[in-house]
Amino acid sequence: MLKRTGKRPYRRVGRGQSSTRGKQSGRGGKGQTARAGNKRRPEMRDIIKKLPKRRGYGKNRAHTVKSMQPTMVAVSLSKLDKYFDSGAEISRTTLVASGLIGRRDRAKIVAGESSKKFSVVGCTVSGSARAAIEKAGGSIALLTPTEKPKKVARPAKKSAKKA
Repeated sequence: MLKRTGKRPYRRVGRGQSSTRGKQSGRGGKGQTARAGNKRRPEMRDIIKKLPKRRGYGKNRAHTVKSMQPTMVAVSLSKLDKYFDSGAEISRTTLVASGLIGRRDRAKIVAGESSKKFSVVGCTVSGSARAAIEKAGGSIALLTPTEKPKKVARPAKKSAKKA
């Protein structure tokens, strides 16, 4: 592909009909747009200016700014009691597989009623939930910085067949 080396000559505007930019000089018809000093605001800007603003930093920014940030989901011990057997290992992968949290979510285990023995791996645990798990004979292990959580498979969709 060839590149232009020189600069194009300046197009002289308004120098008669034979110059291709004569008569209205490329400004279209008559009116405000044909005059010098034509600076009209875009309509959309006026609409935006009339909208009420929400207070605080970042409240008016698009939701896509922090779209990749995972949301923390609170999972109570009583819910774990329903979904898991005693002695089960509870991790992010098992919580996703059971459907308690989404694929992109992170879990925080919070207090609730439970008498089962759980071993929690790689999940954030509240202080009261930690006490309840250890009282029941369970254990809590956090992932070290070198360990990476396993990739989570999507839970199987429940198909509803029409009869």
